Amino acid sequence: MVSDRHSDLLTAHGIRPTANRILVVRALFAADRPMSLTELEHKLLTLDKSGIFRALTLFRDNHLVHVIEDGGGSVRYELCMSDGDADDDLHVHFYCERCRRTFCIDNVPVPVVPLPAGYAPETVNYMIKGLCPSCSVK
Repeated sequence: MVSDRHSDLLTAHGIRPTANRILVVRALFAADRPMSLTELEHKLLTLDKSGIFRALTLFRDNHLVHVIEDGGGSVRYELCMSDGDADDDLHVHFYCERCRRTFCIDNVPVPVVPLPAGYAPETVNYMIKGLCPSCSVK
């Protein structure tokens, strides 16, 4: 059953599965791209913005979602498919400056950036901006 898979995903990340959390995970799982809080709010009409935000914050704290600054002034969320505390599924994202959508480029890993001694990176946000295939032909 689909909701069992979503419940298992929450449990695997140390999150108690509630009806609202399952709805948020289901929406993120079904999305073909990272989603903003506003997009999730329009998709999940039975939940208010604060409930969605609380779930996303809990998911972030438990490494269930990546938080992506899309370069267009918005924050987007996508499910993290790694296990445990390390984000080993980091990949490049593409922000279309015309349609303002953010896409996962799953087959392109984030390159390793050598940092000077003393720097300790905690997150990586690798964003390329331009026009998506749909917008570039218009």
